[in-house]
Amino acid sequence: MGSLDAPDGTRLAYHRAGAGDPLIGIPGGPMQASSYLADLGGLSAHRELVLLDLRGTGSSAAPEDPATYRCDRQVEDVEALREHLGLDRIDLAGHSAGAAVAVLYAAAHPERVGRLLLINPSPRVVGVEVTDDDRRVVAEQRREEPWFPEAFAALERIWSGAATGADWEAVAPFTHGRWDADVRAFAAAGASRRNLQAAAAYYGDGGFDPADVRAALAGLTAPVLLVSGELDIQLPPEHAGEYAGLFPRAELAVLPGGGHYAWLDDPGWLVRTVTAFLR
Repeated sequence: MGSLDAPDGTRLAYHRAGAGDPLIGIPGGPMQASSYLADLGGLSAHRELVLLDLRGTGSSAAPEDPATYRCDRQVEDVEALREHLGLDRIDLAGHSAGAAVAVLYAAAHPERVGRLLLINPSPRVVGVEVTDDDRRVVAEQRREEPWFPEAFAALERIWSGAATGADWEAVAPFTHGRWDADVRAFAAAGASRRNLQAAAAYYGDGGFDPADVRAALAGLTAPVLLVSGELDIQLPPEHAGEYAGLFPRAELAVLPGGGHYAWLDDPGWLVRTVTAFLR
């Protein structure tokens, strides 16, 4: 594990695995410790992974000012990590909500990005709208799964605004391409890795304007790979294609039968797809 000071003095930790050219990884959650990314399905056999624990998560210290949990305020933490590593440009990856920081970094520092990898990214920062009906179409494809009746009923209550805490747990199978014992254990461990106070502030008011972000990304010359899952209700493939279309040099890769965690659903596919892009 390594560490550095953010511009405001907050001590940040990062974790390294593998060898080769670095790939900096930003975790999602939002605000979940980077340990859930593991080695992204074996990607560390091809690149050195440098996984940042965002402020207040994992081994990183909590900031004095909780307002700095907002995603745009964490862009300069990534820039500080680049400078700390002595890199002129970085290959940068973001998963889920972590893609917000990665994309905002690319918008603010386009000249510092070599390649940008977005794994099942949240579309919120760029204003790609996914409706409940869009998610329902994807969810209905899982109707033959044994867990479907209970999970779909919980999903309906969430959409109606009548959800309980148990309902949010019950819909977990919809975020994965498979729902076996290993994946259930992974999902159960997620809450313990997450800073809920930080998560509540992550998308705080004033953090970004999607129109401005889109305009900045239209000028990004770095190659972009957006990884989506065929069954990802958070960013269905059609909307993933819309997201990828915001970049001048982007390609979209859709994992058949995949959910929101590509490295769990098919690690071999993800490693082959990503290494081909990074070469």
